[in-house]
Amino acid sequence: MFTYRKSVTKETFCLTLRPATDPSGVLSPYTYTLRNTGPDDVFVKVICCGICHTDIHQIKNDLGMSNYPMVPGHEVVGEVIEVGSDVSKFRVGEYVGVGCIVGSCNSCRPCESDLEQYCNKKVWSYNDVYSDGKPTQGGFAGSMVVHQKFVVKIPEGMDPEQAAPLLCAGVTVYSPLNHFGLKQSGLRGAILGLGGVGHMGVKIAKAMGHHVTVISSSDKKRVEALDHLGADEYLVSSDMARMQECADSLDYIIDTVPVFHPLEPYLSLLKLDGKLILMGVINTPLQFITPMMLCPFEPVPVKCTSPIFMGRKTITGSFIGSIKETEEVLEFCKEKGLTSTIEVVKMDYINTAFERLEKNDVRYRFVVDVAGSKLD
Repeated sequence: MFTYRKSVTKETFCLTLRPATDPSGVLSPYTYTLRNTGPDDVFVKVICCGICHTDIHQIKNDLGMSNYPMVPGHEVVGEVIEVGSDVSKFRVGEYVGVGCIVGSCNSCRPCESDLEQYCNKKVWSYNDVYSDGKPTQGGFAGSMVVHQKFVVKIPEGMDPEQAAPLLCAGVTVYSPLNHFGLKQSGLRGAILGLGGVGHMGVKIAKAMGHHVTVISSSDKKRVEALDHLGADEYLVSSDMARMQECADSLDYIIDTVPVFHPLEPYLSLLKLDGKLILMGVINTPLQFITPMMLCPFEPVPVKCTSPIFMGRKTITGSFIGSIKETEEVLEFCKEKGLTSTIEVVKMDYINTAFERLEKNDVRYRFVVDVAGSKLD
């Protein structure tokens, strides 16, 4: 019998993948030893951890860079159990969060600009190695030891399960809105793909005072988008008549779709200087045709001038968010009363949760109750 350890020690119960020869994505019990708490470290007992679609890519080696055994999980909320001698920002008993990054070089331009997620030597929360060669392990575990720079304080009164998705999904949509100057009210934006990241995009953009359209491949999420999440419009990408009506209407589109899809239909929806912001992790190349392309809204294919040229439009990307932006989005969501739409599960349900996530059968983020879990 494998049971979550209520008394936290440096030997921590967790879940890990089966051997490297089996990228099946099935998780099983595993025990490993954490490093000792250093002067700049925070020792955290994990309370809960969100499940991200990126976890699927990693555990199944979709990106061709997985190392096993691997302990996934990068939306981690926990309680501080111990702090190093040089830690002054955090105290024992406080709730804290750990996101996608647990290390960086601290000397490059991104690091000096508080954009450590773009550091070429960043260290991932799992499936990576520290500078001493030891592997990093994520949040589907009893505890973690993390450098204080990569730990954030959870605002007082915010539920741990609600905070967890903000550490990846929330900051991933907040960061491009912040960086590209898209936080002011009155903008017209769209969220392409209504999943874990997309649903937070709708909530955050609405809280900023934007007119928000949800774009999806089918009509099945219309009621959820409009009635439950508060979107202003719902657009089915295969409805060419409606797509044409909405041409040149949007200031930005946040594209969260994690699979291959054409870009031309969405570029046509953007206004002059509009931005198509890509953030879905895709393991196949995306492409668009330029300078001449088939007009996406014509019943008979005809060539038209590329919307990239004629509209001075931008295809760009954004990658999670900085520690500073993570702190900002946590405070923003607390101030605005925003919550994630989640389904809380125990550790013994995690393999089923991954299977359901692959089928988009979750509204909208699984959060694993680590502290309250047992495995037989």
